[in-house]
Amino acid sequence: MRERRKQERKNLVAYTQVYDLYGGFLIGYLGDLSLQGAMIITEKRMKPDLEITLGIEIPELPDVKAVRMSLAARVAWCEQDLSPQYFNVGFEFKDVTASQKKLIESIIKHYEFRRDVPGYTPRPDQK
Repeated sequence: MRERRKQERKNLVAYTQVYDLYGGFLIGYLGDLSLQGAMIITEKRMKPDLEITLGIEIPELPDVKAVRMSLAARVAWCEQDLSPQYFNVGFEFKDVTASQKKLIESIIKHYEFRRDVPGYTPRPDQK
């Protein structure tokens, strides 16, 4: 698949549940997130171009009292995960308000998976 994403998505370390807000069922868990969209890990295949209102549970954040954010989204793609019982579904957000943008930025800031390398002393053969 050709990469058309305009902004890098950030992998998250929080197991954040995502619901079909009006269908009332759990879609899956947030895998990565950007201001333009998200990837959700789910057990169900989803058809591209399906429009849906996502209910994203908000992990604990400093100074944030909201527990859920709703976003209108479109299924951009759906691919089978490395684990064959799951699918990775890419969602494109339709309209992100200023307050939703702040929430998304806060989630990314506090829950982004960072691959920081500890400052270990180099091995003798690496000097």
